[in-house]
Amino acid sequence: MTGTTSAKSDTTNPDATGVGVADAGTSKASAELPLWPAPFAKRPVDATVTVPGSKSLTNRFLVLAALADGPSRLRSPLHSRDSALMIQALRQLGAVVTEVPGDGDYGPDLEVTPMDPATAAASRAVDCGLAGTVMRFVPPLAALRAGQTVFDGDPHARKRPMETIIEALAALGVQVAPVEGRTPSALPFTVEGTGEVRGGHLVIDASASSQFVSALLLVGARFTEGLHLEHVGKPVPSLDHVAMTVEVLRSVGVTVDDSVPNHWRVSPGSIQAFDRRIEQDLSNAGPFLAAALATGGTVRVPNWPAGTTQVGDQWRSILASMGATVSLHDGTLTVTGGPRILGVDLHETSELAPTVAALCALASTPSRLTGIAHLRGHETDRLAALVAEINRVGGDAEETSDGLIIRPAPLHGGIVHSYADHRMATAGAILGLAVEDIQVEDIATTSKTMPEFPTMWAAMLESAGSNGASN
Repeated sequence: MTGTTSAKSDTTNPDATGVGVADAGTSKASAELPLWPAPFAKRPVDATVTVPGSKSLTNRFLVLAALADGPSRLRSPLHSRDSALMIQALRQLGAVVTEVPGDGDYGPDLEVTPMDPATAAASRAVDCGLAGTVMRFVPPLAALRAGQTVFDGDPHARKRPMETIIEALAALGVQVAPVEGRTPSALPFTVEGTGEVRGGHLVIDASASSQFVSALLLVGARFTEGLHLEHVGKPVPSLDHVAMTVEVLRSVGVTVDDSVPNHWRVSPGSIQAFDRRIEQDLSNAGPFLAAALATGGTVRVPNWPAGTTQVGDQWRSILASMGATVSLHDGTLTVTGGPRILGVDLHETSELAPTVAALCALASTPSRLTGIAHLRGHETDRLAALVAEINRVGGDAEETSDGLIIRPAPLHGGIVHSYADHRMATAGAILGLAVEDIQVEDIATTSKTMPEFPTMWAAMLESAGSNGASN
């Protein structure tokens, strides 16, 4: 590889993201959104639960399938708003994505024919919704297609950090133009693709999101010179997700060297077509496992992978540290709540933090969560939102520079706002198990990654006392 290009952005000011900071605690649109009475657990839950496929894996494999050297199949993929947005984006870029009968419980399999310039839409517009994987993974993909692709999304999406990926594309020689007179540092913007990207050595600051690293690694093999990606700045958050990206790349024949910290070298070459079953989403299993602690009951999740790159595998250690009995036997993870929930001191809980925070609000001892400052740039400012909503129902939560402090306090009923954030909605549902008269605003926002959540949650409660009947 030759040459070095650089793309850096200033992420030292948390408010620079503009995501949800003003909205946290006010939720201006709440009067217009429906309220969901969160089920209160009158007895300990006793349930067996399976959840849909991993969003992170589904969308990574969809991108790779669009670049592969032949047709691919995703078995038991996630069917949700985020995955639907990714599918539509790939279709706009010339991939053919077809639903075919599958053997899973949550919808059909997907067959993907790689992108073909002849089938790409002449005028392409990608709706990112509120999906970080779409708004960050797809622009580098669009750079490999000749022509213009316009990117936009939900109102909250226009506040999510995007400057790093935009500057990275510019450093690679890809033109990124503003839309509506805006500075091209966030949505909306236009990518002017030429059909090829040279690649080489690229320096970025990915301290705002690991998705910036994954986005470039996923397409690096299709760059003419491959990609040597170097991160400079504060530590990259959620490195588990980067490890996942590296693993899926290697599984389809891409050579990736990550032996030097903060450097990733992707060799140029083809991406092998594949037939892959998608693991269930272990992060989305979290609220159901948390129900065991919140109610002093038992929840079992079958088909738990023996080895995985999903961050949700941390539930085994996190829940044990909070007082649960946790076992993995014959592929079934079983969690049984103890007599009380213990507070924890945890670092870098990433996307698991809202569920952990809900349990901390129910704990009998204080908790401190650190290393999660990047959550200010997620679907909403999750740190501000968690503090506002826990305190709204009587809790004692405080925001720190890089996390949360949550102290024991008697909780009461009230409205928990979701901020169009699926994990805020499920956190409210967890609180409702132990606190009567909790109402969650806009539970339908869980459709982002788990459309079946309200039905599954009700089924779990109905199974209490019925020897773990499966939902």
